[in-house]
Amino acid sequence: MTTVIAPQDQERFTLVRPLFGDDIALGLSDPLANPPSPFSAEAACLSPNAVAKRRNEFAAGRAAAHQAMAQLGLQVQPIRVGENRAPIWPAGLVGSITHTRSCAMAVVAHAGAIRGLGIDVEEDKPLADDLWPAICSPQEQSWLRRQANPGQMAKVIFSAKEAAYKCQFSVSARYYGFDGMELDIDLERQRFSARFCADQPPFHCGDCITGGFAIGAGLIVTTAELRG
Repeated sequence: MTTVIAPQDQERFTLVRPLFGDDIALGLSDPLANPPSPFSAEAACLSPNAVAKRRNEFAAGRAAAHQAMAQLGLQVQPIRVGENRAPIWPAGLVGSITHTRSCAMAVVAHAGAIRGLGIDVEEDKPLADDLWPAICSPQEQSWLRRQANPGQMAKVIFSAKEAAYKCQFSVSARYYGFDGMELDIDLERQRFSARFCADQPPFHCGDCITGGFAIGAGLIVTTAELRG
């Protein structure tokens, strides 16, 4: 598929693209670079009191999703927001949107073989250790203390749980906290496995969602997908 990426986004696209298969489209947009306006149906989902930063990040996220749709050869359609604040994808599609101050990304695929997608982007800044107990299990905290860059790896755990949560939500539509999953991280392969710590129908305690991560261009990006 043909991909048109702005020059300032090329490094980030090159970083993240290998985390997904060819049947998943990836779009990027920069919230700081005057992203195109969203469809009116999308803009209507924003609070009338939303500040400029929130509006720019929302517009950039939708622009990234529209770009991914176009890569799949589809007519670009609005992506509204549900009562749970999650994106409502057009029929036949599954996807995920994420944004930070300087970057927005979205992944989109045809529903069917792919049941769920998750992507999360964070600035590559360490997660303060006083936040670890709220994000990480005792086992994860023990693992962090053995790492060369524990604050950075704590941010990877935070981000990976966000990506896995988004991925499963499209299937379960269920909420849970950071204690709902525990991670095993393979640093050499830059992969992770997120294990459910309790039943979240249709998932059972012990089921896993797998994903990957990449660090570069000032970002930490994590991804997850469910197939079959």
